[in-house]
Amino acid sequence: MFDSSGNDPISPALQDLLKLFGQELSQVKFPEMDRAVLEQAAERVKEKAEEVARAQAALEAARQSLYESQEALLQKGQRALAYARIFAEEDAELSAKLDAISLPRPARKAPRAEGAMALEAPAVQAEESAPRRRGRPPKARGSAPLFAEGASPEAIAAVEAESANGTLHTA
Repeated sequence: MFDSSGNDPISPALQDLLKLFGQELSQVKFPEMDRAVLEQAAERVKEKAEEVARAQAALEAARQSLYESQEALLQKGQRALAYARIFAEEDAELSAKLDAISLPRPARKAPRAEGAMALEAPAVQAEESAPRRRGRPPKARGSAPLFAEGASPEAIAAVEAESANGTLHTA
């Protein structure tokens, strides 16, 4: 009926109606409907909204606990798989079975939010299953000028010509 994502779970239109029954229509009574009935219903809505907020907080805590347990299991699984691969080095059949198992890398950060986790889950899973790049990362290159100070194209050409003759140039 009303999106309760804001602070107040009662819609602005109902708030206006409650205000009218609290002021101009405070003395008016309809069959089974008056200011007191509306205020009680509004209080029930606020109580239920607080209940939902508590349940959402408990759900988020449970999700976090589940996530941590899954991460712990994944880390233990990675370790167990590594041990099993070493153990099965002499057994080709067992090695083949173990090689068929590909566990994702454990994430080192907790998920940010429920919506962000749902949107990023496929991308994170794709990253986790991709093989890790090997080797040293490339050096960061600064934006140096093409010719260093005092080194003109002519000077560089002269150095190259001298080195071609077998003599070393000293600057």
